[in-house]
Amino acid sequence: MPTTEAPAATSAAYADLCALLREAGTIDSIARLCSWDQETDMPPKAAAFRAEELALLSRLGHERLTSPRLGDLLAECEADANLTADAAVAANLREIRRDYDKATRLPADLVAEIAETASRAMEVWKEARSASDFALFRPWLEKSFGLARRKAECLGAPAGGVLYDALLDEYEPGVTSADVERVFGPLREALTPLIAEIASAPTRPSRAPDEVKVDRAAQVELNKHAAAALGFDFSAGRLAVSTHPFSEGLAPGDTRMTTRYFDDRFTDSLAATLHETGHSLYEQGLPKAEFPGQPLGRYISLGVHESQSRLWENQVGRSRPFWEWMAPIVKDRLGPGLARFGVDDFYGCVNVVEPTFIRVEADEATYHLHVMMRFDLERLLIAGDLAVADVPGWWNARIKADLGLSVPDDARGCLQDIHWSMGAIGYFATYSLGSLLAAQMWETAQRAIPGVEAGFARGRFAPLLDWLREHIHRHGRRFTSAQLTERLTGAPLSHEPLMRYLESKLRPLYGL
Repeated sequence: MPTTEAPAATSAAYADLCALLREAGTIDSIARLCSWDQETDMPPKAAAFRAEELALLSRLGHERLTSPRLGDLLAECEADANLTADAAVAANLREIRRDYDKATRLPADLVAEIAETASRAMEVWKEARSASDFALFRPWLEKSFGLARRKAECLGAPAGGVLYDALLDEYEPGVTSADVERVFGPLREALTPLIAEIASAPTRPSRAPDEVKVDRAAQVELNKHAAAALGFDFSAGRLAVSTHPFSEGLAPGDTRMTTRYFDDRFTDSLAATLHETGHSLYEQGLPKAEFPGQPLGRYISLGVHESQSRLWENQVGRSRPFWEWMAPIVKDRLGPGLARFGVDDFYGCVNVVEPTFIRVEADEATYHLHVMMRFDLERLLIAGDLAVADVPGWWNARIKADLGLSVPDDARGCLQDIHWSMGAIGYFATYSLGSLLAAQMWETAQRAIPGVEAGFARGRFAPLLDWLREHIHRHGRRFTSAQLTERLTGAPLSHEPLMRYLESKLRPLYGL
């Protein structure tokens, strides 16, 4: 199946413009490779110089993207009626203009400082998280948010918006915090009573399968088997280990992802791998080779990206048909300790709803309370309404109010996520936006692909992947996330499909 239709129109200016973007994209891919190495294989003593390397690469990439030559070529292409009559070229130029205008608002020194700070801060975060010592990380968190505020001031808030919206726009273009609140509000109102009902439900699935100690090497092979079955091409990618699982599309033919393993709770490791596989399938499905460094070869938004990871992790990986396929494989590969469990045991285990301290280990229902909390916290910090020193206290109080838990230490509290250390401020809302979109896509996919869910029981995942490749991956940034949602599902983003999905699964499991 072809990934996309190549633009029919071209010109010398457009060819030169694309060549400049390819060069900038190559620099970006080298920087991403350095970041990947820092999170997986880099010797600890290399951290200081790695920060300098990333700062230089960020500066060089920024110079390419903001060069007067690129601006002149872009303007010339925008004025060429033959070019703009081609829908693909017009979309490419629209997104190049967006990127160029944003990049030229940012000083090169600030871009380099953000990259260097992120590299250094991540190493301190790892140490602070391991020691559960917020005080150790606090100066770096203050610097990270200070730099984010400066970046937002350079970019400028949208008309009628707030400063934080400039950061949110980096990850979810065209979306403001008010837009997010319009879907988060109804989602919270619907989730809260469901979670309360489940807490007092007469029937509860058991976590017993996750209490069995499992060989780590066997888990590695199991997770690789699952990723390959879903469609991940290991000849064009890798699966490694990191403190915080992530996925990185480095270049055409090079997609890297990581996961983490536990001696027990093997389903948590598997869920993390399925999540990152979803991201990586999207990266492998983008037409990067056809449009190197260009918007048409890149993902639309982090919300759309998260829709892919959340769909494969949840709608697929937490479904009963998936476990009809996976249960015998697990029992065969992970040892005799799991032999006594059946499909319903595994299915129940991965769908336990129970408040937890850790976002990435949270169930599908309580997960969104974690996301909303971080979204609120980021806005307070960027607005200057909360001091970084007060983050642990605010965090612990909010976890108590939302989930009824008393946070025992910073490692299981405000130090658990990598995002702020890497400067990814404005990101968190996209996790729930992606979950909402995943549920909406899933309803559409079920109508479009007869028997798609039943096929999981036989290890048939290709029909779903092919459908995603056709309707999402191949388009790159041709559409905005809002346009894609309407085009694909026929409706704007809503909390209702996610609630229908959760209610239809959780109520029978909990006897409600």
